[in-house]
Amino acid sequence: MATPEQTERGTPKPAPWLIAAWPGMGNVAIIAAGYLVHALKMRRSGELPGGDHFDLAEVEVKGGLVAPARLPRGILFRWRNSAASGRDLVIFLGESQPASGTLGYANELLDFAARLGVERVITFASIASGLHPSENPKVMGVATDAATLDEMKRAEVEPLADGQIGGLNGVLLAAAARRKVAGMGLLAEIPVFAAAVPNPKAARAALSVFSVLSGIDVNLGELEKHAAVVDRALIDAMEKMQRQQAGEEPAEHEQEEEADAEAQAEAERMRIKPEQVEPKLDFKSRRRIEHLFEEARKDAGKAVPLKEELDRLGVFKLYEDRFLDLFRRAG
Repeated sequence: MATPEQTERGTPKPAPWLIAAWPGMGNVAIIAAGYLVHALKMRRSGELPGGDHFDLAEVEVKGGLVAPARLPRGILFRWRNSAASGRDLVIFLGESQPASGTLGYANELLDFAARLGVERVITFASIASGLHPSENPKVMGVATDAATLDEMKRAEVEPLADGQIGGLNGVLLAAAARRKVAGMGLLAEIPVFAAAVPNPKAARAALSVFSVLSGIDVNLGELEKHAAVVDRALIDAMEKMQRQQAGEEPAEHEQEEEADAEAQAEAERMRIKPEQVEPKLDFKSRRRIEHLFEEARKDAGKAVPLKEELDRLGVFKLYEDRFLDLFRRAG
């Protein structure tokens, strides 16, 4: 029965859905769920205590001082659909997957979801394949019950016939199935050679399917721009590997030796020390590039203006390794 909060102008609103995301291969879940939080301007509504599920393996040091210990957080966001018959969303973003008691942690999250009246649980994940970075990823799905599986099939989502889903992306669905709670997992393809690289194109594919199933329209334009930048970098990296394997291009360490030799020669010609050889950029341009790199480290979406600036100045090759490092920090 609809509660007053779920009713607008006498029209019962459907029960909310929960999307739960943690770092994983390709960071597909975090990118997809985080983009929804951004695109829908969702409000933070609380945290799920980590309890005894997390421990510390390292601490941060800043300026010689050890920072206070902080366990990974699980942050909750809520979005109220303004449409009279529109579905509300709850999103859970976990900074890390628990080291122990994974099933217990999943049940604690489901307890919280039950108190909010959630009727379906959704996870995003990735599946590594021989996908070329230029190709569009396919999205496969799993469900906790036959009715939800049929719903995905009608949306032309291919069921994952056999296999395993690692971590909480699978454990949460198994816990939901045990409670007879409807749940689904959307798994988007990523290139196997770049499994450690955050993949916005796969996240976009998963969100496109989610939008169809939920009836919630999400503008994916910003994510598409970010995906185009990463695609170009992955294609360049793939072609470089292929040339190296074919013997058409020296290995990375040989390239570094050649670059060092060129820098030494240039230094001799200019009669300065090798460490003084720098890109031909003025101070203002270098400072702007460093500022853009700092922003991109904090927010991967800021990699787009960084790439555009490097291209505009014609210095992308000089910063290529640093740029690609921004996408090698997947959890």
